[in-house]
Order: sequence, then structure tokens, then C-alpha cells
Amino acid sequence: MAGIRFFNIHRTWEDWVGMMLGVLIGLSPWIAGQADGQSAMLNAIAVGAAVLLLAESELVDLHRWEESLELLCGVWLIASPFVFGYAEAGGLAIWHFALGGIVAVLAVIELWQDWTLTDQDLVQHSH
Repeated sequence: MAGIRFFNIHRTWEDWVGMMLGVLIGLSPWIAGQADGQSAMLNAIAVGAAVLLLAESELVDLHRWEESLELLCGVWLIASPFVFGYAEAGGLAIWHFALGGIVAVLAVIELWQDWTLTDQDLVQHSH
């Protein structure tokens, strides 16, 4: 019962985790040792920056659209290896599948937590 209540409230640690995920996504081409593909590298930097900024924005001023955009970023990161043709290249594709999945799951949890909140309740999050 306590575990269910734990997931009913949007907590600030979720936003901090989102920011860390954004940094990891941006650095993933270098972590995976595949920073030579320009389109994959630029995509990782752009998606990482977007996730980082959206999570930071949630920490400061919570809105549902931020989680919706994070969900889109996660799904896009999962699809990116297929779009840019590095799905079978190994490490970077695995990093993007995993990080994209984590971002998407975190965004869905946050959307679920915030779905029934009023605008006033959302404002309370940053205080």
C-alpha cells in the first residue's frame, strides 16, 4: 500500500533523474565509443539537451506538456537507431534503446501522477 502512494505524487527526485538522463543521452555517443556518426551524435546531443531542459523546467514550474514532450523524446530516442541507420551498430543503439525507454517510462509515471491535479496543485510542486 505504501508503494502505491509513493508513485501517486510527483517528487522532485524524478526531475533530477530526468536531468541526469538528459546528460547521459547527450554523452552517449562518447560513452558507447561511437562518436564518429555525425547524425547520431547530433541527435543524441539535441535529445539530451531537450530532456535536460524539460526536466529542469519541471523542477522550476511543473506543467503537463513538459512530461508529454519528454515522452516524445524517449520514443524518438528509441526510434532513432532505425531512422539514422545505426540500429545494428551495437553499443550506441543499445544505449539509446535503454535511455529512451527509461525516459519514456519516467514521463508516463509523471503524467499519471499529475493527470488529475489542478493548475494550483501543479504550482505547489516547485515550492
